[in-house]
Amino acid sequence: MRKLNLVILLTVLFSGWAVADEGMWLPSLVHRLNINDMKKMGLELSAEEIYSINGSSLKDAVVALDRGGCTAELVSKDGLLLTNHHCGYGEIQKHSSVEHDYLRDGFWA
Repeated sequence: MRKLNLVILLTVLFSGWAVADEGMWLPSLVHRLNINDMKKMGLELSAEEIYSINGSSLKDAVVALDRGGCTAELVSKDGLLLTNHHCGYGEIQKHSSVEHDYLRDGFWA
């Protein structure tokens, strides 16, 4: 019981130092909402590189997987795809064969 009280006390005391920028924003509004704050925190991309209505930008790097139930991001010019395990599992399984079992052996992207 003493340990529980100590854990609760420490959690309450130190939770004030935790900082999280809450909220969601539409990428199309990044130039009006928070690009300056993001730059102060170290962002090196411009608002145009994050969202450009007519040009290439990060908005074009997000793709749908698993019939739209999951998302993934293209993270390299060579097509490296980043997603959650449960989203990619079925797709990787479909591309595996007896000779190339990517689920068991992995693969280099």
